[in-house]
Amino acid sequence: MQNPQVSYIWIDNQKELSAFAEENRNVEWMGFDTEFIGERRFYTLLCLIQISSPKGFYLIDCITLKDLTPVFKLLQDPNIEKITHAGENDYRLLYQQYKVLPKNVFDTQIAAGFAGYRYPLSFAKLVSRETNFKISKGYTVSDWRKRPMDKKQIRYALEDVTPLKKLHSKLVGKLQRLERMGWLEEEMVKYQNPKLFEFSPYKEAFSNSLINGLKTKEKLFLLRLYKWRIDLARKRDHSKEMVLPSKFISFILKNVKSGREALEGHRRLPPEVVKKHWHEFKALYHEEITQEEQNILNLIPTRSDIKNKDDSTVNLLLDLVKFHCNKIQLSSELLFSGINLKRMRMDSNFFDDGLSTGWRKDVLGPLLINWFKNQDQLDIRITNEECVIRMK
Repeated sequence: MQNPQVSYIWIDNQKELSAFAEENRNVEWMGFDTEFIGERRFYTLLCLIQISSPKGFYLIDCITLKDLTPVFKLLQDPNIEKITHAGENDYRLLYQQYKVLPKNVFDTQIAAGFAGYRYPLSFAKLVSRETNFKISKGYTVSDWRKRPMDKKQIRYALEDVTPLKKLHSKLVGKLQRLERMGWLEEEMVKYQNPKLFEFSPYKEAFSNSLINGLKTKEKLFLLRLYKWRIDLARKRDHSKEMVLPSKFISFILKNVKSGREALEGHRRLPPEVVKKHWHEFKALYHEEITQEEQNILNLIPTRSDIKNKDDSTVNLLLDLVKFHCNKIQLSSELLFSGINLKRMRMDSNFFDDGLSTGWRKDVLGPLLINWFKNQDQLDIRITNEECVIRMK
């Protein structure tokens, strides 16, 4: 059924914001979400903060308000539990733009993964399954700068926070029955670490699947190209894609050493890109390496470091983990970080040490952890009646 229309308070001046903060300074919980615009700009524009609390529902106009300190103080108050869904992007935005990091957070998407739902599960699906309410999700790319906001925008914005407390209560009940509240609390601690949200100009290069197989000079060029794109985007307050579309980066990387003519002759690379930026590309490729750049390169595995002639063993182990997680009603996707999982698939010598601590250690157990650490020593035999995995 449709979520019923709720009353709310629109806040667009400092007096109202101060009154909101005073009214909510002693509440036990607070749901929040944000609406922002990141397209065609480097600096994300925060447009709206939606709040639910025992005192009511609030829409805070971040376009009009110049000082958001009162609401930020509430978000940073460790005595108030903050409820979000897929809140990592909200936390990142608040930290990178305002150096604000919400304290004492409960994320319903992560909690749902611990309660047996697939991770990541959309807000609309989780709300529907846990509360029987159907929410509309048609305004994800709306122009949140527009004032006044129309009725559909307001309804959408409110629907992002009105179900949060009910979801929280339902999921807490499930996790308590499964004795997994400790797991969730442990997982949420990492979102209190500012390092998780610090901006790195090299993150994109590290995530590029090509980088491990490149020679040193090409690795260096790729690092520099991504950093150059970020620096220019920041200077112009344009999106990175406006400066240089990502789809062109591999073409430039593979042909820059052959010179300008090779780039100009590439049929999938627009001539205006080369004409406009050739001198920058040339300098990025030929400049001498700095000590800082060498330190960054040292963090990237070389081809000789990577040992993985056959990925069937790690894939078998990952399938065993998935089977085990399904049996205990836990989303296996919570176990592995994307970057480390990718590295484990590529390199049989690599092991994510985070898997051998905390709740992840409890889930995997010593046997699976030992198998992941010593893949080369596994003896796997399949007979007519059984499959046997053991250490050699």
